[in-house]
Amino acid sequence: MKHHNPALAIVILVIFLTTWLALPAFAANFTGRVVGVVDGDTIDVLHNGKAKRVRLYGIDCPEKKQPYGKKAKRFTSNLAFRKIVTVIVKGHDRYGRTIGEVILSNGKSLNRELVKAGYAWWYRKYGPKDYALKILQDISRDSKIGLWAGAEPMAPWEFRKGGRKSSRFKAPGPKS
Repeated sequence: MKHHNPALAIVILVIFLTTWLALPAFAANFTGRVVGVVDGDTIDVLHNGKAKRVRLYGIDCPEKKQPYGKKAKRFTSNLAFRKIVTVIVKGHDRYGRTIGEVILSNGKSLNRELVKAGYAWWYRKYGPKDYALKILQDISRDSKIGLWAGAEPMAPWEFRKGGRKSSRFKAPGPKS
C-alpha cells in the first residue's frame, strides 16, 4: 500500500479551486465581429447572436458635435468595423454597456490606437492606473497630433458639462 502525501493533495486542491474560481472572470471576455460604430469610443460587437454595446475602457473620444468627434468615429470604423475583435471585459457601466479593452486582429489595442492617433483622451477617472494611455496621450499631445493640433482642445467630459474647461487638458502652447 502506497502512502499519499497530504501536502501534495492540498496543493493540487488549492490549484484546482483557484483555477475554477477564476474561470468566471476569464469567461466574461469574448470575441466577435464589430457590427456597429456608435462613436469613437463605443462599438457594437456580435456576441452569442446579439449586438453587445461596448464602451472602450480608459478613454474618452470627442463628442460628435466637438471638433474631431466625426474623425474619431471614422478612425474607429476604419480599424474595427466588420472585423473580428476580442473584448477584454473590465466591467459594466450604469447604462448596462460592457466596458472593455478591444483587441484588434493584429493584436493592437483599439483603445490605445485612438489615444496614440490623437482621437481620444486618457479618461483618468475611469482608467486611473492605465499609464500606457497616459504616456500615449502625452506623446500625441506633445506632437500636436489629431485633436491636440487645436489651440485649446476641450475634454469631452467638460463639453458634456456645458463647456467649463479645465486648464490641465489644454494643449501645450508656446512658452512666453
